[in-house]
Amino acid sequence: MVPAHDAYELWAPSYPPVAHNPLMRTEQQVFESLLRGVRARRALDVGTGSGRYLPLLATTGASVVVGVDFSMAMLAHGGPGGRRVRADARQLPFRRGMFDVVTAALMIGDVDDLRGCVREMAAALTHGGHLMYSDFHPSWAFKDWRRTFRTGDGELLAVPYAPHSIDDHLDAIASAGLRLVSVREPRLKGDDADPDVKAFRRKWGNPPVVVVFHAVKER
Repeated sequence: MVPAHDAYELWAPSYPPVAHNPLMRTEQQVFESLLRGVRARRALDVGTGSGRYLPLLATTGASVVVGVDFSMAMLAHGGPGGRRVRADARQLPFRRGMFDVVTAALMIGDVDDLRGCVREMAAALTHGGHLMYSDFHPSWAFKDWRRTFRTGDGELLAVPYAPHSIDDHLDAIASAGLRLVSVREPRLKGDDADPDVKAFRRKWGNPPVVVVFHAVKER
């Protein structure tokens, strides 16, 4: 297992700027449904990686779309669209209240200080703004699942992540002064033609694989 930053630097050349596996597709479908009802002028994606959420944030009508990531390699290999900024999610380089919507897709597991990270994203929101973020479901820790990828040389590496319980998330959201709107715990779809989904369901059944939180900063 290698440190998260080093892992993303190695992963970046082969990391597509789209949802490239069943878990990511499942997660993104939830975000798409949540964002349909949101209109924004400025939008921020924290832990943007290859920037797969930047085009989605543009559908809110935002004229300013920004992606932040701590890996320069991920930013450099990302897809088109949006402004890219290298920064740490725990210390965002923006003025307070700048964004109408902030997203963070499957990056919160890279952060031990969940409360501090959610508080920092909340601070970047304007009053009435929306925070939507996802994490690997707590079922990952219960079942001892790992995040893995192959380097260009074919080496299989594991990426560490910090497991957080649902209660941890709810506590962090409340501590940041946000009002919880919804919690989604999607499962892989049974009609997905991907053979990996069929193999997963045969082995593990149908547990939730991600959790998605939607909260609002009260006016």
